[in-house]
Amino acid sequence: MSYNKKVPHGTIYCILEEPKVLYVVKRDGRNVDFNSVKITNAIKKASDETAIYLKESEIINITQKVLKKIEDLNKGKIAVEEIQNIVEKTLIECGYKQIGNSYSSYRKDRTKVREIKSDLMKVIEKIGVQTDRDNANVGNNFSAKLLRIASESNKWHNLASMPKKLAKAHENGDIYYHDLDSYNLTINCLHIPTKEVLLRGFNTGYGYIRPPKRIESACELSCILLQSSQNDMFGGQSHPDFDNDMSVFVEPTRVEIRKELKSFGVKDEMIEELTEKKLKRAVEQSLQGIIYNLNTMHSRAGSQVPFSSINLGIPRSKDAALICEIFLLEYEKGLGKGEQPIFPNIIFRVKKGVNREPSDPYYYLFKLACRVASKRMNPTFMNLDADFNKYYYDKGVIPATMGCRTYVCANVNGPSGSVGRGNIAPTTINLPRIGILAKGNVDKYFEILDDRLNLARESLEHRYSVLKNLRVKDLPFVAGQRLMKGSENLKDNDSIEPILKQGTWAIGFIGLAEALTALIGSHHGETEEARKLGFETIKRIRDYTDKLTKETHLNWSTYATPAEGLSGKFIVKDKKKFGIIKGVTDKEYYTNSYHIPVGFKISIKNKIDIEAPYHKLCNGGHISYIELDDYPDPDVILNILNYAYKETNISYLGINFHIRYCKECGNYLGEDDIKCPECGSTDIQGISRVTGYLSLDERFGAGKSAERADRISHDSNKKNYTNVETA
Repeated sequence: MSYNKKVPHGTIYCILEEPKVLYVVKRDGRNVDFNSVKITNAIKKASDETAIYLKESEIINITQKVLKKIEDLNKGKIAVEEIQNIVEKTLIECGYKQIGNSYSSYRKDRTKVREIKSDLMKVIEKIGVQTDRDNANVGNNFSAKLLRIASESNKWHNLASMPKKLAKAHENGDIYYHDLDSYNLTINCLHIPTKEVLLRGFNTGYGYIRPPKRIESACELSCILLQSSQNDMFGGQSHPDFDNDMSVFVEPTRVEIRKELKSFGVKDEMIEELTEKKLKRAVEQSLQGIIYNLNTMHSRAGSQVPFSSINLGIPRSKDAALICEIFLLEYEKGLGKGEQPIFPNIIFRVKKGVNREPSDPYYYLFKLACRVASKRMNPTFMNLDADFNKYYYDKGVIPATMGCRTYVCANVNGPSGSVGRGNIAPTTINLPRIGILAKGNVDKYFEILDDRLNLARESLEHRYSVLKNLRVKDLPFVAGQRLMKGSENLKDNDSIEPILKQGTWAIGFIGLAEALTALIGSHHGETEEARKLGFETIKRIRDYTDKLTKETHLNWSTYATPAEGLSGKFIVKDKKKFGIIKGVTDKEYYTNSYHIPVGFKISIKNKIDIEAPYHKLCNGGHISYIELDDYPDPDVILNILNYAYKETNISYLGINFHIRYCKECGNYLGEDDIKCPECGSTDIQGISRVTGYLSLDERFGAGKSAERADRISHDSNKKNYTNVETA
């Protein structure tokens, strides 16, 4: 050993002797100075990941053994792989097999990244800047690039390109970067400024579309707005004030119909009655067309129909109320054979003084919405009397949400509201793993959570640094046609950074129930202790995102992650690392966000009471579900909403049940029917809710399929009760 070196390790400094080795040969052939600090840090990180927290002295002892073996080789140069082999072997020899395996596992993951990286990197870098022009019909937007790159390869590209610490955190399941394949290509979702865009016209790339003059063409173009926006983004899109936005095209249609009737010589005393009849029929056909289009027209190079949401229920005029009513009625009819429409997700907004009370002018719309939901599971419902929604409503802003539960209102860089804004990108924290690693120590639990929050921040700041390199022409519709706030004065070659400052940066979470169970042995549906600790956990996340908003002047938010596929991904990694833990890793999924576990028996009232406080904390998006048996009566839904919206501060609610219908004749079936009583067919389609959207049963991922199978009803009295408090 040639000299001593002072090595920082946490807050403790120790003396290590460096071997005579002068250089380490990296995998790319570079020679770099030998540094034993990296060995010490690698051992500590491997021990932390397995929750075997080695003492400082133990880590230093292992490091010294490694250095002695390197010294004995008597080399002037040593390959990095050889050093890692020695570290792994030494850990096992010292009796730390689990830590050695963790170290080995990470090495293998990084090797995969490097193997894929070599040939792929150059190609992807070129496509990321400009799609090739072998096909003149291929554009330069998000869909065209993904089509060329392919989702999985671009995920590896992004992992290989980001700082190693961030890649490792995603690979080992500490945190999760949503839509990693889109990390360098586009942003998440958007509440479309529907009325403004339709009134000024727009260009989808092949010519200018004039503003519509009638409701028929306005409805057709509203679908094009959703489809074209989705081709530029990786998340969903919404019409945030659909009934009011579309109502501006009703009166011009009325005028045209009246003029047409006069030209046919219809008598004056009959014109008004006939005008309203023909108008209503035109509106019915137009809105039916929207429902048909959104379940048939494809986006993203034909890979899916648009993830669409429609917010309505707060009409400002009779024409807006007409749009709202007829749209609900047309959705209630279903598709051609009466089948369940999957899209759009409908959000009916409830407000005292508008539609909540029998004395309100639009109470009949609320009653209708409950009736439609009792058959179709849509609409979902949003409480504008929740204090955080009322705050904006009283300022003239009507909050909106999406099936993916994106909620955008606060804005430190411009006017508040949803229109023209969305979530830029989310990162989700694996809460159950934190609960496992803490080993019953609440202080340690929050210490690890703070570390994960800092990681999530770093990941989103890195994503920001990547996305700001995109130009307006890379998002030709949503940015080029000025659908997004911040794009108003931008040109084709300008950075989209002004847009990034208008949207939200979301830190999400999954598996609060399992985290609490791992930590204290019960979840928030079981004990008051867990209930308080659960609230404290999410409050800590919210306090952190609020602090970031002040520090960075970006819109950070706390997000109740939908976790459609992630529910099954995190738990697979944790089972492998920690084994089967009762109430935590003993199933195929983690519970969505702050929800009470789906198989836990709990009353409707208690579920609402326990989950309601989280809605205010999760200012980036939230939802709660009530699971019912079979098809509920409309009054059951009305009673549930009346309790929730009058007695608690809950906001966004979905009423769940299992829809089953015959694919041959469209007849709706009960849960136990194995064939259609009308036509005898056994070709049965099941529909369930996943995240906020509806989905065909067979399209659920493995984790969500297992979760759906475990769901039990919160309605023990089925259709017979009239008071939520007795249910």
